[in-house]
Amino acid sequence: MQRVARVTEIIAASPISFDEAIKVGFERANRTLRNITGLRILEQRVAVENGKIKEYRVRMEVIFVLET
Repeated sequence: MQRVARVTEIIAASPISFDEAIKVGFERANRTLRNITGLRILEQRVAVENGKIKEYRVRMEVIFVLET
């Protein structure tokens, strides 16, 4: 059986944590994409405002298998 996968990149954010930002991104991708097989976290950043962390951001690849 041959399979073909595709990779799409998304950015997600959360005011709580990096883990929460990953969950937010995954849950949103899962509503649109079928057959997700994995995620790859490419980058983590924080937004700072008035000397405090305002938001955690992740840039990630979503890997999913294309239907035949």
